[in-house]
Order: sequence, then structure tokens, then C-alpha cells
Amino acid sequence: MSLQGSDRRDAPSSGSAGGNGAVAAAAASLRLRLNPNKEHKPDGYEDMQLDFSPNIFSSLERYLPPSMLNVPRDEKANFMREILLKYLPLGERNRAQKHREYRERIIANYQPLHRELYSVDPATFFVPTFLRAINDNTEQSIRSIVSEPSPGIFIFDIFQTHFCELLLSEIENFEKWVNETKFRIMRPNTMNKFGAVLDDFGLETMLDKLMEGFIRPLSRVFFAEVGGSTLDSHHGFVVEYGKDRDVDLGFHVDDSEVTLNVCLGKQFSGGELFFRGIRCEKHVNTGTHSEEIFDYSHVLGRAVLHRGRHRHGARATTSGNRVNLLLWCRSSVFREMKRYQKDFSNWCGECNREKKERQRSTVAATKLDLFRRQGESTA
Repeated sequence: MSLQGSDRRDAPSSGSAGGNGAVAAAAASLRLRLNPNKEHKPDGYEDMQLDFSPNIFSSLERYLPPSMLNVPRDEKANFMREILLKYLPLGERNRAQKHREYRERIIANYQPLHRELYSVDPATFFVPTFLRAINDNTEQSIRSIVSEPSPGIFIFDIFQTHFCELLLSEIENFEKWVNETKFRIMRPNTMNKFGAVLDDFGLETMLDKLMEGFIRPLSRVFFAEVGGSTLDSHHGFVVEYGKDRDVDLGFHVDDSEVTLNVCLGKQFSGGELFFRGIRCEKHVNTGTHSEEIFDYSHVLGRAVLHRGRHRHGARATTSGNRVNLLLWCRSSVFREMKRYQKDFSNWCGECNREKKERQRSTVAATKLDLFRRQGESTA
């Protein structure tokens, strides 16, 4: 579910008084558990009027404090809502409401060209090797189809050529409709002047299924430390490079925990991705070490999967046109947990280097102290 496309209507009522003590105690800190209660079965929230997508509430529920797990559902929803609202102040909520109305206008007027794209059909979307690995659903099967040419960068074939052609055709049809109706659309992000947000013209549900059923199993294996097993929202879009389009993309990090990047075509040269190491917010502008440098050339239907905090950019597309599908996958659980962490050495390259340097310094100081003591004892 795209956060921008979530249902943002009235908040749930406070409910009965039975769980108010637990709610009040838990609300004092508004903190989730670090580890989920795997035995707890979350409630469903699809029938409630919520500020955020119901799936986010179900995902967060396993992380509630023990005192909150058995209170009435609407009280749990209120508690989780307060946590989520910390990330979306009033101005952002108003903007999101306007965006939802904008999306509804598009969907009400745009006529899809290929309706078969709007729900996931694994047999026609995915190449057989990828589909078999996902159906087997084991770490071994997933690792068997993936290469890791540089730490934290995973490459694998995912989409059939026919699916790529259909999606390109649908995008071109949408852009034709935009030009004919003079409808002013929002671009994918502040860096790209061309491209389209796929969620905005009806593909949100399909992309949601893509993330939940086909990307999350991989992320659970490769990116557990950054919320890979709890991905619960996305931002899905296409970018376009080449003649009369964007040329390149500067050095940046994504607003995601995990990013899927797939080349859809067309004929082009150039446009290589360049990666320069994984960094937390504190270290995002630090230097690059030689072992972190990696360049990747796009191949039709082939995916690159990496952490959103993996610094990267795109070189100039020197001829032809290139179109890529991007899926920024996010975890509300990880984003909440990250608020209470200071050490990201399990994934940030610079944090890890600083930690190792502290350990080396401690060991060296200990050795010097032992040598000094030994010298004093023999004197």
C-alpha cells in the first residue's frame, strides 16, 4: 500500500473504557517493542475508517507493548495512529489528503489500455526461474537465482519481456491521455522531471502485491536488519531518460528501506548506475572507500535490489531512451525502531568502520597497559 494513497478519513473512536489504563500507560512513551510477538495474531483493520492503510496497522500490532495486545481493537488503532502521526504532521496530512483527491480524479477519468496489468498474474509477469524460487520460498532457492557483485547489491532476472512491453505501452497510453487532456501530473520525485507515479493511475494494488508476495521474501533474506521482513508500504513509479527526457541522476539515497530497480527498455546506451557505499543519515556525506565502488549496466527485465541508504546515481543516457520501474519499499516498524537507535554498524559502512576503530583502539590500549604492568612487575 502506498502511504500517499492511504485512506485518510476520520480517526477511530477511543472505544470502551476497559483498556484505558493500559492505553494511558503505553501512550506515555508511545514506543513499540524492539522484537515482535510472533505468537500474537493481529486484528484486521480493513473495516475501520483510518488515517493510514489497514495493512500498516496489522503489521505494527505484533510490536505493541504486552499491555496493549488484548485491549479493544479501536484502542490499539488509536495508539498506533499516534505513533504514525509523529511522521506525518498536520501540513503533511493536508498535502496527503489533496494527493488522494488528485489520484481519485485520475482513476475516475483515465481508461487503462491493458487491464491485465492491474492485478498480479505470476505466470505472465515473471520469468520461470524467479517464480520457482519464490514458490519454493526457502533461503536456498532465493539465493540460487541471485548474484551479489558488490556487498549489498543483489541482481536477478524478474520480468518477462512481454510484461515489460505491456507496462511500457500502458505508460505511453497514460502520458498520451495526460497530453490530450492537459492534466497536470505529479512527477515521481524532486529529482526527475519526467516519468510517472504508477500508484496514481490505478496500479497501486498490483505493486502492493508485488512488494508483499515477491519482493518481501527476498528482503527478508537479504535486508532483515533494515526492516526487510516488515515492508508494509511503497512508492512505485517509472523514470525516463534519453532524448527529450532526463539525462542523468545525481548522487543520492532513496526514501526507502529497500529499493527495487528494473529496466523495462527501450533501446539505449549509457545510463549505468554507480554505487558508493551504504550510509546512515549521520554519515551520508562521508567519503567513499575503494571496496564500495560499483557500476552496473542495465539489462531488460533484470532487477537490482539494494538498501535505500545505499548511495547511488545514474550516469548519462547517451543515446536512445531508457525507462525503469522503481519500487521504494518501506517499513513503518523499522522507521519507528530507528528512532531509538544510535549504532547502525550492522549496515552503515562508516558506523561499522568507526566501531572497528574503537575496538582496535581498546585492544591497543589494553596491550599497552599489560606491557606497562609487566614491566613494572619485573623492575
